[in-house]
Amino acid sequence: MQDWIWIIIVIVALIAGAAIGFYAARQYMMKYLKENPPINEQMLRMMMAQMGRKPSEKQVKQMMNQMNKMQNK
Repeated sequence: MQDWIWIIIVIVALIAGAAIGFYAARQYMMKYLKENPPINEQMLRMMMAQMGRKPSEKQVKQMMNQMNKMQNK
């Protein structure tokens, strides 16, 4: 009679652990993305201006395409 109680406790603990782990990972990723937003075109223009370059729209688009390709690999 006690064996099935332990089996149920283990199954409930696994489900609860998975749910808590998913929630914690989601919160961590949301916090990380808020603190470190992905690079967008405006940030890219600012970085290039800080390096002393005046980027054209074509250069910005090329750099964004390259960065997106690197992220998707």
